[in-house]
Amino acid sequence: MHVLRKTFAVTAAAMALAACGPQPETSPEETAPESQVPAGAVDDAARAVADAARRTPNELDAQFTKAAGEFNVPVSLLKAISYAETRWEHVRGEEEFEGRPAAFGLLALRGQLITDGAALAGVSADAVRDEPLANLRAGAALLSKYADEAGIDRADLGAWAPVAVRLTDISDPDIQAHYIHNDVYSVLREGAGAFTPAGKVAVSLDATQVEPKFALPKMQALAAGPDYAASIWRPSPNYNARPAGIGQQMVVIHTCEGGYSGCWSWLTNSAAGVSAHYVVNESGTEVSQLVRESSRAWHVAAAYRSSLNGGVKSNLNGRSTNDFSIGIEHGGYASSASFSTGMINTSAKLTCNITRDQGIPRDSYHIVAHGRLQPETRTDPGPNWPWSTYISKIRSECGDGGGGTNPVIVVDSNNANNDSSKGYIAVPSSWARGTSAGYYGNDYYYASTQPVSEPAVFHFHMPAAGSRTIQAWWVQGTNRSPAAPFMITHAGGNSTVTVNQQTNGSKWVTLGTYNFNAGWNKVQLSRWTTEGYVVMADALRIQ
Repeated sequence: MHVLRKTFAVTAAAMALAACGPQPETSPEETAPESQVPAGAVDDAARAVADAARRTPNELDAQFTKAAGEFNVPVSLLKAISYAETRWEHVRGEEEFEGRPAAFGLLALRGQLITDGAALAGVSADAVRDEPLANLRAGAALLSKYADEAGIDRADLGAWAPVAVRLTDISDPDIQAHYIHNDVYSVLREGAGAFTPAGKVAVSLDATQVEPKFALPKMQALAAGPDYAASIWRPSPNYNARPAGIGQQMVVIHTCEGGYSGCWSWLTNSAAGVSAHYVVNESGTEVSQLVRESSRAWHVAAAYRSSLNGGVKSNLNGRSTNDFSIGIEHGGYASSASFSTGMINTSAKLTCNITRDQGIPRDSYHIVAHGRLQPETRTDPGPNWPWSTYISKIRSECGDGGGGTNPVIVVDSNNANNDSSKGYIAVPSSWARGTSAGYYGNDYYYASTQPVSEPAVFHFHMPAAGSRTIQAWWVQGTNRSPAAPFMITHAGGNSTVTVNQQTNGSKWVTLGTYNFNAGWNKVQLSRWTTEGYVVMADALRIQ
């Protein structure tokens, strides 16, 4: 997903990008966008290295070797399972599907496996969830126990296949075969590797020519999905009819909280009682369609509340979100540090197809995070899903180019949602994150009002000079400032607009229309106002 497979050869630009991380924009108090490298300055391989470094910040080879050696398990097998499940990221999963426990660690261990593995390794269940080495030791201990029970030849790497599948919750034999042949043993044959941000090897897995001693998947023609020809039709029994006259009005973006094979396995199991319309794999090389778009999949366990979604579709308040939405699951986790370019591109093509066929607007109110619609229990696809890039790619795929000559720019409080070539936020460390209901994107920043110059700064880029209207979004509350000062820098100088953040929350509020110069411009939200309150920096819209 985010690694260079078969080789560690990378360009100097890739290594520099992987090592440098975020760069300051104007001052030590301000945090610049995640990447200051201009678009196109590095190739896909370089971006893959940088993304992998976010997932693998530490050198892990020694930990894999230690755990495997202690329990006499092939270290290459342990690495391959971890790659298939988490791309070598220590994950802290959520419960995406009712009845399926959350996954944790480099091996994505779940439920009873955590308890049993902890006992075998002599560590606590919390350590298995929280500590990479403890997680690997628990997984290796389980594999060793299963190998003893199966009586396999431990020196035969192919013989470990029936043992490896026992670390998953996949019960269908044919899907088990898919997982073993196409996920675990595929990476063993191809090899893989990842670097740390400092450019050191995080994990290396040399290619090994090995075939698993496991039944092949059933020989059958893989039919294309009935609504999306680039998908594989793997029908789920978990669906019903949509209510008459409501149609498909929204696309909901999810993460599986697990690997791709285990995801569509769970969603096609009648006992699971859940489903989605589509699942996209981690690298973007495969899409499964599970439910027809005209049918009602069971992917959001919550009634719709327009107050969570900018007031859009208020006529649907109280209805099940499943009645009118199409759900797309993605292999991975809400805690994932990054998502592959391949996955984002493939998902964008799929979503373009859905929105074009169903007449769904291509914006962030109609292509929505699961976590926005069900914030009490879900956060997926997580804070690092690249929303601005994703929506732009969808629009580009559909030929509407992301908004014309003067596209609307939204600068969110979470830079993962921003296209850093168009806008970003810089926030001093004295500000804190909040998640009270009604925020835009994933969360917001807030700070107490004081006579200090520590503003949150929204930066946006104008391709040409012109007049634009500035709007702000905040979460209202009784402790909010009744005179929050937004300082707007424009072609004519500086203007300060004060707003009452105790009212008009969770919607766009116009601050004014101004002429701006070409290039970078900014709007600052200051803390310097009447004390005893907080100011809220959530999102800015420039249109």
